[in-house]
Amino acid sequence: MKLRHTAAWVGFTAAALVAASACSTEGAKTAAKAVDNADDKIMAALTRATDRTQNLGSAEVTMSTDLGTGTGPISMDGTYSWGRGFAFDVDMDTRAAQMQTLTSSPKVRMLFVDGAYYYDVDPQPSGPLKGKEWMKIDGSAVFGDKGKQAMAGSTGGGSPVASMKALKYASDVDDLGKETVDGQSTTHYHAVIKADQMGKFKDVYGDQGNMLNQMTGANGSMVMDIWVNGKDLPVRLKEKLGAATVTMDFKKFGQTVAVKAPPASQTGDLTELVKAQQKKSQG
Repeated sequence: MKLRHTAAWVGFTAAALVAASACSTEGAKTAAKAVDNADDKIMAALTRATDRTQNLGSAEVTMSTDLGTGTGPISMDGTYSWGRGFAFDVDMDTRAAQMQTLTSSPKVRMLFVDGAYYYDVDPQPSGPLKGKEWMKIDGSAVFGDKGKQAMAGSTGGGSPVASMKALKYASDVDDLGKETVDGQSTTHYHAVIKADQMGKFKDVYGDQGNMLNQMTGANGSMVMDIWVNGKDLPVRLKEKLGAATVTMDFKKFGQTVAVKAPPASQTGDLTELVKAQQKKSQG
């Protein structure tokens, strides 16, 4: 089993999964300036959508993540939670995620909880996953220590709501009109968020040596599109950062099960292996 290659790849996948939902804003002065320069009607609509989504605390979603590497998109579905810190529980396509060496199942269950990623794998005959049903990669291996704190803090800095807050304060937001998405009538908003509007996301993205930065490239901006229905709730959120594109469709809000980490006795930790691979790739 090419464990080092697989560990590095799932690290990239983890980074892409959260790349589009790691953005939040800080600084009332910057926010006020952006609002002054934006259309009041658009800002009011995005504020309502953000507040409603934040209050609901969780959602069932389907996602597509394209790393821009030519390998095609990775499909996922499951639960995102942000009521008490950011967490998710999703199933993703095994072959698309290139994890066939770790499981014979066509789907891999992936958790993010308490700042760490967990993958439901087949117990291996040797190595750190010997006899283990879960593989763990700490968020610090992907984003660095500071980035990990920004991702998984008690405010839910990695959640879709954090992205929507950033969208409210973007200085370049357009209303592209009515569109039907997943059978629902929606309003399509488009925005470009510049580096000085990224807030905590800079902790995740700004470190030149971290895995996310290497994957996306430092382009200094994020392109976001959001489709909001008549109930002031997002139906689709699409974000592009460098070569990576993540599209999230919201199927149902609230009333989702809390995400819990697997038992430590059933978990093999590959964090240091991923960090070592990361250092090696940097030369």
